[in-house]
Amino acid sequence: MSSPVLSIRAFIGTRDFTVSRSFYRAFGFSEVVISPALSYFSLQGIGFYLQDAYVQDWVDNSMLFLQVADVEQYWAELAALDLPGTYEGVRVTPIRQEAWGKEGFVYDPSGILWHIGEFNRE
Repeated sequence: MSSPVLSIRAFIGTRDFTVSRSFYRAFGFSEVVISPALSYFSLQGIGFYLQDAYVQDWVDNSMLFLQVADVEQYWAELAALDLPGTYEGVRVTPIRQEAWGKEGFVYDPSGILWHIGEFNRE
């Protein structure tokens, strides 16, 4: 392919579009409303589409991996947001060490699983 690739953007669903939009803004993403049922959320040049659509099997199997430079620092900033205390159903798990690096998990209000991790440096 000779044309430069500029991005890849997942489409994710939500059980409650209004709550999820608020959650992602609180998480630090900027929102661009595309239509009453679709928004684009971005953070430092990366992003995804949030749809006002809920298919349980699809949402229950949606996962995203957010690679960060320093997962410990990111986790401290994430903890300060107290997203589980603000949004019903949100869960945050502790960082764990894996053979490839470190990661923690965040479940959004609909149950979409975010892997937030840092790969080992060689």
